[in-house]
Amino acid sequence: MTTTVYARVESPLGELLLVGEVGADGPDAAGADGVRLRSLSMPGQKGGAVVQDGWRHAPEAFAEVARQLEAYFAGRSTRFDVPLAEGAGTEFQRRVWAALESIPYGSTVSYGEVAARVGASGAGVRAVGTAIGRNPLLVVRPCHRVIGADGALRGYAGGLERKKLLLGIEDGAG
Repeated sequence: MTTTVYARVESPLGELLLVGEVGADGPDAAGADGVRLRSLSMPGQKGGAVVQDGWRHAPEAFAEVARQLEAYFAGRSTRFDVPLAEGAGTEFQRRVWAALESIPYGSTVSYGEVAARVGASGAGVRAVGTAIGRNPLLVVRPCHRVIGADGALRGYAGGLERKKLLLGIEDGAG
């Protein structure tokens, strides 16, 4: 049986809501803190998580995630190494999200490039954009690195100002 836990952490993007799962199998099957991250969302985010009845407030469970986020925002870390909860999204969404995880720190790609990577070019670009918009792990799964073919910032569930801020951090201007 899994328990849903959550915590809030401050960041340059505002207060982030971290949601995770702690299983009966404990820390060995998850991270050092025993949690698998299911969601990272920010204030006002389209489709962001909302604390539910029955969830347990457990900031200690997210100590490692919080440490990695702090290092990322300070420009001291370029990647995240946290256990993620499985089972979210459709098979297509999971393919798109895996493509996001392969975009190197400090790089950007177009929606069309992501579509080509998952075999959904042409009309599939819109479906890729929808899948990216449903990414439950903002920042950790770097959907902010996907931009328009013309180089313009487009569609970010956390808002374009936050997307710009994240890209600025990765460009050394954070």
